Amino acid sequence: MRRLLAAGLVLGLVAGCTGSGPEPVTLSVLASSELADLAPVLAELKKDTGIDLAMDYHGTVQASDSLTPGQYKHDLAWLSSDRFFQLRTRKTGAHGPAPLATRTMLSPLVVGLPASKAKKLRESVPGGQPTWADLAARAAAGEFRFGMADPHVTGSGLAALIGVATAAAGTGVSLRPEDVACDKLRGFFTGRAFTAQSTPALTEEYVKRQTEVDAVISYESVLLSLQATGKLKEPLEIVYPRDGIVLADYPLLLLDNDKRAAYDRVTEWLRSERAQRMIMERTARRPIDPALSRTGALRPEIGNSLYFPDRQEVLDTLLAAYDRATSGAGRQVVFVLDFSASMAGSRIEALRAAFKELSGAGGFDRFHRGETITVLRFAGQVLEEKTVTVSGPGDLDTVNRLLATGELGKGTAIWSALEHAYRTVKGEASIVLMTDGENNAGIGLAEFLRNREQAPGGKSVRTYAIRFGTADPVDLTRAAQATGGRMVDAAQTSLLAAVKEIRGCG
Repeated sequence: MRRLLAAGLVLGLVAGCTGSGPEPVTLSVLASSELADLAPVLAELKKDTGIDLAMDYHGTVQASDSLTPGQYKHDLAWLSSDRFFQLRTRKTGAHGPAPLATRTMLSPLVVGLPASKAKKLRESVPGGQPTWADLAARAAAGEFRFGMADPHVTGSGLAALIGVATAAAGTGVSLRPEDVACDKLRGFFTGRAFTAQSTPALTEEYVKRQTEVDAVISYESVLLSLQATGKLKEPLEIVYPRDGIVLADYPLLLLDNDKRAAYDRVTEWLRSERAQRMIMERTARRPIDPALSRTGALRPEIGNSLYFPDRQEVLDTLLAAYDRATSGAGRQVVFVLDFSASMAGSRIEALRAAFKELSGAGGFDRFHRGETITVLRFAGQVLEEKTVTVSGPGDLDTVNRLLATGELGKGTAIWSALEHAYRTVKGEASIVLMTDGENNAGIGLAEFLRNREQAPGGKSVRTYAIRFGTADPVDLTRAAQATGGRMVDAAQTSLLAAVKEIRGCG
């Protein structure tokens, strides 16, 4: 009996020494869909801490929209970025402190191209490092077709849209609504070949269509992981656009403050060196600590990080512009060009140079496939009218030949020419008027304004006036504003810059 008691005592002491490990805890987590690749890492987290993260996957934007302060349905949220959530919360006027947030890893929004296509792209741009503008010019010409996730739903899609729009604005600061008022995105998005409602769905679609398209736009980690699957016919090369990228920092948000102790254990573990190396090796995301050595594929520098918009209004404007740019509907731009005698010399040459730029290296402002361009030359009367729908370089050559060979005439019938332009409009359109003089033929401004007031559709087609030379700024402003447009003074900038600023505004 004594031996049995002794044995039992020893077993009890052994059990007491080894213990049963950390007390099991389960936390529900609203998570971005691309975080499904963290499953092996989360298994290690559970083994080390006893905390099981029950992940509920959704697109980042969609998940952010479902987060209402005071009505959270999860213990934690783990998103590619919490900035969408912050803007939405600020817009609703919600009060109280924001959820505690801890950054866990990094991944930039990049462009992945098959190595052979990446090589050709690099060889064609200065310094071998393409910009978003370079890609936009090629997309507009039909030479760059890509896939990206839906920005209405996914963080990667919205990050791509923000990156492209910020580069297109060229202000160097956070986007404002007025920076995306002009339809500069349309040329870039003519290259969008397919989209998807989640990041995993995007990569699946790219695998199916990789021989049909030139690129896929997503997070660096997603593309490097895709590379490792062995499903690609040609290795992907990662391009970090030189004019900047949006960076995902994957914050873990504490939604239920009663779970603070478990949350602290999770974040401490995730930010440990062991966990950060595991995340790098298994998901191709960058560590939070810049001093931690990175694996080979993560060593390239990402360049400039772009500012994230600081107002929900900007995102709303961006998404509306994206919808217009990807609607598939062609847009008409009518150029009403002064070819009177006063344009001789440097003025007409500046006009011709501007059109050559828009036909070739215009970046975000380049004429794009599917766009309908009407050129109306006038002097004392309409001299010539030509309409082309861009399907290739030959159509743009036609426009440039017209401008190069067109003779100048006598007189300046500005308002008659502009009235004629409105009769050429078919569907969605805008009109760009360029003149260097004052009206001395045809109808007057008052008659033009009366006609616009009485015309069906009112301000559905806007006039954007570009003034240079001795053109009357007051009259041009009145005409433009009466149609919902505005005037730009080329005397304060270059003619090319003025055309780029207002071409295709909507």
